[in-house]
Amino acid sequence: MHKSGFVNIVGNPNVGKSTLMNDLVGERVSIITSKAQTTRHRIMGIVNTPEYQIVFSDTPGVLTPKYKLQESMLNFSEGALTDADILLYVTDVVEDPTKNADYLAKVAKETVPVLLVINKIDLVKEQADLEAIVDRWKEILPNAEVFPTSAKEHFNVTNLMARIVELLPEHAPYFGKDALTDKPARFFVTEIIREKILLNYDKEIPYSAEVIVEKFDEKEGAIHIMAVIYVERDSQKGILIGKGGTMIKRVGTEARKDIETFFGKSVYLELFVKVEPNWRNRENKLRSFGYIE
Repeated sequence: MHKSGFVNIVGNPNVGKSTLMNDLVGERVSIITSKAQTTRHRIMGIVNTPEYQIVFSDTPGVLTPKYKLQESMLNFSEGALTDADILLYVTDVVEDPTKNADYLAKVAKETVPVLLVINKIDLVKEQADLEAIVDRWKEILPNAEVFPTSAKEHFNVTNLMARIVELLPEHAPYFGKDALTDKPARFFVTEIIREKILLNYDKEIPYSAEVIVEKFDEKEGAIHIMAVIYVERDSQKGILIGKGGTMIKRVGTEARKDIETFFGKSVYLELFVKVEPNWRNRENKLRSFGYIE
């Protein structure tokens, strides 16, 4: 019989959920930076073999919302608890296990298999320290299977994957066997551009920026892309563009290279910056940006 299932990856910000997702899928599906709240959407990555299909789902880190955008992000994380066949709760060796106790209490009540991934174990010097971390998490999630892991170093990820395959229910494929994700090509363009903003700017700029692709004209050997970066204030627009346009050119160059690698084609990328005041708290803008259905 063929196996298929939804494996949802949840946890607090900055514990390595996106790195783990990409390692499990074997493709770069989620963007990765050292900043918290990098992932804003729920992103699916699909692994296919003749025997099974795994639909992995990367989710935003669990947080206490400060504005409507973060409320939508939390809804993606909460929704991941309701439709999983297998739940991967990701933490790391430095995180306070009592953080977001309400969400953890919901995870503890899950009836589906829960795999507790303790990530970044390459940071632990002593075996006894790791054992103490594992013991503490076993008290919090006693029904979970524990997998000490380093997604960055690909340590124990193969064993985690094997266990996921074992736990998959028998089911026909949910997506076509050639599918990698449920997201359209434009989505990955916006995410790559947003990654470069996260990497090149500090403070509030990355969190105030949203990217929308307005033109995606694909021909046989090339793609012409026109994208708009929205920010909330004129001062943010000035910082994003930089003196003489130097900063926006850097973002464009770095993004274009990654987009070319992603699609395997030459890319002509045009970037524009516009101000959309307080968009993170405006429901109509969040709906148009795809955060609210």
